[in-house]
Amino acid sequence: MREVIIDEEFRVLLPSLDGETFRLLEESILQHGCRDPLVLWNDILIDGYNRYKICSHHNIPFNTVDMEFDSRDEVLIWIISNQVSRRNLTPIQLSHFRGLHYNAEKKIQGTYDRGSQEIKKSQNETFHFGSTANRLAEQYNVSRNTIIRNASLAEAISIIGEASPEAKRKILDGEVQISKKTLEALSGASEEEIEAVAAEIEAGIYKGRAPRGSELTQADIASDSILPEIRQLNAIISDFASNFNSMFRQLSNGGSVEVKAVLRSYIDRLEDLYKNM
Repeated sequence: MREVIIDEEFRVLLPSLDGETFRLLEESILQHGCRDPLVLWNDILIDGYNRYKICSHHNIPFNTVDMEFDSRDEVLIWIISNQVSRRNLTPIQLSHFRGLHYNAEKKIQGTYDRGSQEIKKSQNETFHFGSTANRLAEQYNVSRNTIIRNASLAEAISIIGEASPEAKRKILDGEVQISKKTLEALSGASEEEIEAVAAEIEAGIYKGRAPRGSELTQADIASDSILPEIRQLNAIISDFASNFNSMFRQLSNGGSVEVKAVLRSYIDRLEDLYKNM
């Protein structure tokens, strides 16, 4: 069989199947062989991790198909798009993928811009980071602000993964209760604090901590696992109610544009909540 390289950064994006689904796949491959080829980039596996695991264990031959990309970031985007289109992801997994996608595109744009300043000056808005967030927001059917927050979440998970790959796996597999809000806040925390959180998660003793300097309170952290969607909905409704009189006065004074902008922001927040429930 062809030698295949397992790259941990890519492998974590190819999640293992649950026990029953994996068993059914194994039975199918044992009976019919591996009918779908593994996808490789420079001999690195980028699709078909579960099939490869089964074939390697039982010494079953498999076919491969090679794809060409200019960089690891392009491979990352391809894997993300592939996984999002075929898997029923948890809210934190989906947020992680969206954030990784945004951060990868920023890297690609940064390389492009450094390579040609003249071209950079002549490009239209499509090549600006803000427009990247808008485009990905439309692609994933969320708000631009969600994409930006997801980028912070993905950055925090990556840093946690550098300190402890096991902690990163537990977060993405849902084995630890840690909210997206906490992860977003951790992206700006010190290296020592992130390492401490990673160690607690790996050891199975993580009880929740508000990053120093963040706006999160211990009450926020302690209630992470208690109907977070209801708490978010309550926060949106309360915020809307507190601003209602101000919006009414603006509307009475002809400020319909401003009111529409505010209403749009609330609609975006509600749509984000709906998508993540």
